[in-house]
Amino acid sequence: MSRYLADVEYDYVVDQQPIGKLLFRQFCERNRPHYHKYNSFLDALLSFQAERFEVEVDETRVSLAAEVFGRYLKTDDVDAVTDVVPSDVINDASKLLEDFTFSGGSKDIFSECIRCVKSHLAGTPFAEFERSMYFHRYLQWKWLEAQPVTQNTFRMYRVLGKGGFGEVCACQVRATGKMYACKKLEKKRIKKRKGEAMVLIEKQILQRINSRFVVNLAYAYETKDALCLVLTIMNGGDLKFHIYNMCGAESGLGLERARFYAAQVACGLEHLHRMGIVYRDCKPENILLDDAGHVRISDLGLAVDVPETGGVRGRVGTVGYMAPEVIDNERYTFSPDWFSFGCLVYEMIEGRAPFRARKEKVKREEVDRRVKHEQEKYSSKFSECARALCSSLLVKAAAGRLGASGGRRGARQVKAHRFFANMNWARLEAGMVDAPFVPDPHAVYAKDVLDIEQFSTVKGVNLDAGDDSFYCKFSTGSVSIPWQREMIETGCFNELNVFAEDSGRECRSQDLSLSPTPPRETTAGCCGLAHRVLCPQKKIPARLRPIPVPEHLLQPSSPAPNSSNDTPNKTPDVQTTPNDVQNAPNEVQTGTEQNS
Repeated sequence: MSRYLADVEYDYVVDQQPIGKLLFRQFCERNRPHYHKYNSFLDALLSFQAERFEVEVDETRVSLAAEVFGRYLKTDDVDAVTDVVPSDVINDASKLLEDFTFSGGSKDIFSECIRCVKSHLAGTPFAEFERSMYFHRYLQWKWLEAQPVTQNTFRMYRVLGKGGFGEVCACQVRATGKMYACKKLEKKRIKKRKGEAMVLIEKQILQRINSRFVVNLAYAYETKDALCLVLTIMNGGDLKFHIYNMCGAESGLGLERARFYAAQVACGLEHLHRMGIVYRDCKPENILLDDAGHVRISDLGLAVDVPETGGVRGRVGTVGYMAPEVIDNERYTFSPDWFSFGCLVYEMIEGRAPFRARKEKVKREEVDRRVKHEQEKYSSKFSECARALCSSLLVKAAAGRLGASGGRRGARQVKAHRFFANMNWARLEAGMVDAPFVPDPHAVYAKDVLDIEQFSTVKGVNLDAGDDSFYCKFSTGSVSIPWQREMIETGCFNELNVFAEDSGRECRSQDLSLSPTPPRETTAGCCGLAHRVLCPQKKIPARLRPIPVPEHLLQPSSPAPNSSNDTPNKTPDVQTTPNDVQNAPNEVQTGTEQNS
């Protein structure tokens, strides 16, 4: 990572960084018990929300809400947070709780209470955390996160399929054992097809996404011949394989299975649209199953950001799934995704696409004509609700299409359709609805390796130094949140997050020394020039480069109660200046750009 740790805030380090949250909780629990009750309050509310998803009986949900209110907001005992939540806020929460009792209520009963507690934690408690050994350890993890990622970071396994610019294969992180899918984009193929902009947009969009219904990006790196995206692995195959190879075109997937997949894809589209992204390539082969049978949207190569005002134009997509407005190259926002979604739902139920049979030999122009002018046909496989849903989604005019008039919130209209009347969306979005089909862990839901067509050699294309700036923008290494979750899920965090001990007490470890950047060479003459040219700073191995930290985070703090395990009065490991930060060659980053 090439940007520096400049502005550290509670809402980033604790609310958005999984490891930052764990370390802040450890700091409060072990060294500031009088702060720990605020974290317990926040944890109780998270548990309450989870219970609301799990339990469908209103009386039980009401009792849970009342229990949280009584323990933390109604009394003045040691667990109460009434010292930082104003009485008027507590009174408002009490009224909302009464409404909740009679109506099944709102999940925002405690939202203002949460804001008050977090505002308090972001003040003095977080400032003390910044001067503790726990924040020093957070910097160590950020430093580790910032290390270069290369092909040696992974073990490569079987080819799973092919994309537009290269193959997709399974891979494993050597350090943690976690499995991913590696999408390789051949450099020469990208250059020959002038695909640099498309590849970079896909990577940047993936980096921003954090959803259980869209594949997430964990790493981006380059090899001599390829650019590589390391993504969530989906071992269950794609929906096209299941429709045509597992079920057979005569049967389709069935209504219940199609309903489940359609609901999860709708949630994925909702996430993209809320971020202002139109997908433009919704089709069965881009919807992948994981080990548990849940699906995610994949392959965002055609996705693009839609401006707040106006729309985008582009005749892109897959023949037979493109909306009429895309075929006519009109300006649009999110409406094409709902047309393609309708095609997907139709194909899952019928076992064939609405405007072209599988392997039917027909010209592109004829398919486009059918999309624009012919009405799709429905068989007895469709229930009345399923037919109504598909008919509403496959409306030719974007203005009359279900979901299109809602803009970024169009998914609400789709989710409210009676086809999904019995769908518990809260449970689904929490990942708590069991899939109707669970892939066999011993089966391979993909073509045989020998059946996957090989890419031909790209000739007549030479890579040069002018391509390096593009490669640098692409190859940014680890993506912060997925990387930290990997460390936690695989047990690496617990195994490595051990502090040194001094007289039986935890103390700051010295395994990472934070030191200021050495001053620049000022030697005059040809010797100084030779030193700068022949021994540039970038030749220093990344693990040996110093990590600058803003000066205000490294000043000694005044004594605080219950701080026997910390040494806030001790001179910190680092003394630095703002110039050190600006001139650092390889710095720790905590900017929100990496939070994807």
